[in-house]
Amino acid sequence: MDSMQGDIVFIFFGLAIREVVMTTWGIMALLVLISVAVTRHLLPMPGKAQTLIEAAVLAIDEAIRTVNPGGAEKILPLIATLWLFLATANLLGVIPGLHSPTRDLSVTTALALVVFASVHYFGVTTLGRGYFAHYLRPSPILLPFHLISEATRTLALAVRLFGNMMSLEIAALLILMVAGFLAPVPILMLHIIEALVQAYIFGMLALIYVSGAMQREGE
Repeated sequence: MDSMQGDIVFIFFGLAIREVVMTTWGIMALLVLISVAVTRHLLPMPGKAQTLIEAAVLAIDEAIRTVNPGGAEKILPLIATLWLFLATANLLGVIPGLHSPTRDLSVTTALALVVFASVHYFGVTTLGRGYFAHYLRPSPILLPFHLISEATRTLALAVRLFGNMMSLEIAALLILMVAGFLAPVPILMLHIIEALVQAYIFGMLALIYVSGAMQREGE
């Protein structure tokens, strides 16, 4: 799917690699390098940097346990990675000359598909093959409606993030065109707050969906 803001950077075996792809790869590489750097030399008596990182991890873990107390250890890597990636990707639009990859529908669709696959993966690994029985409850006649619900939920997850990030950048651009550079700080603060809020919402919805799949045994 063509990116609205991305030009072709290079051609790889006939495949056009666009700016949005390079930006996404760059964010992934950055997060991996930071993760390796901050975990290579963990100390029993942490310094300020390690204390800050541990506080962030504990905050994420607490948020997950609030929704899914019994399965927090299993899904912490997924949800934490989603939150960190989305926060970084959404905030990238604050930097002049760069665009957030989450304003591209292909990126948000890929993220939504990751959530979709994760829901069923954790559901099956937690409950076994009996997980799929919920599609036949309370009656097998509702199977098509359950499948439609899964598809529309995934689509809504992708379109919501894409629409919000796209509208945020367009609104900021329009305000700058009208007001010039007289109000850059409020616009910047709005962008930062909205970017973090959208990252939180997407990650929280993913957490709810995955937790729901893991807890269907009680239905």
